[in-house]
Amino acid sequence: MHRFIANAFIEDVGDGDHTSLACIPGNTQGRAKLIIKENGILAGVAVALEVFQQADATLHVDSFLNDGTVVKTGDIVLEVTGSVHSILKAERLVLNIMQRMSGIATLTNKMVHILNDTNTLLLDTRKTTPGFRYFEKEAVRIGGGTNHRFGLFDMILIKDNHVDYAGGIAAALAATKAYLQKTGKSLRVEIETRNLTEVAEVLHIGGADRIMLDNFDLETLKKALKLIDKKIETEVSGGITPETLPNYRGLGIDYISMGALTHSYHSLDMSLKAF
Repeated sequence: MHRFIANAFIEDVGDGDHTSLACIPGNTQGRAKLIIKENGILAGVAVALEVFQQADATLHVDSFLNDGTVVKTGDIVLEVTGSVHSILKAERLVLNIMQRMSGIATLTNKMVHILNDTNTLLLDTRKTTPGFRYFEKEAVRIGGGTNHRFGLFDMILIKDNHVDYAGGIAAALAATKAYLQKTGKSLRVEIETRNLTEVAEVLHIGGADRIMLDNFDLETLKKALKLIDKKIETEVSGGITPETLPNYRGLGIDYISMGALTHSYHSLDMSLKAF
């Protein structure tokens, strides 16, 4: 978080906020409040506090709402007091982060509610903004979703390209088993399947903790779930949207992953206004 904020200030400020330097005396003090302009789920407050702190440690911030709060138009999230130059320096970075995180949390919460009263957990993916993944995945968690692997390092996920490059499912799973034994790493193993034949092959060979059913139509998916019969964790993925998600209720799926949570959300409208 600290490194991201520092780099963001370097990108935005450069050799100085010349608009503020030109218009406003350097010793001017003032106040601003962060106002919600659209209903949703709030996320990014903790990050915003750190942005203000790194912008200027003398800024005083009173926060009134926490991450995960259901907010409505007109709600005041926080008030900041101190150097006007510092407030204006932090303004856009705070809004960029909070609007995006709140948008993700809002969409995630909506999707989680569709899966209410089921045992299916909603997962995010690695379809995130480079450099901003930590915040996007945190927003998913705040919205009630569950984080999938963070990156390439914390889980083995054998996808279609891995299978094809390795020479097939049997070869990929055998090589994975050997790799884990050689390195002594304790990583969960998931493997993607594209059809019922591949599902049957994974079940026969073993060596995976979870099977991904990717881009299966509903009828084929039901056949695959019947074939698996709870012998292994199941994850359904591929093109699932808010409109199609209800179709997956009650099928006994363990996980549904949605890239849309972090690449097709609508940023929540809010603003920072002087008062």
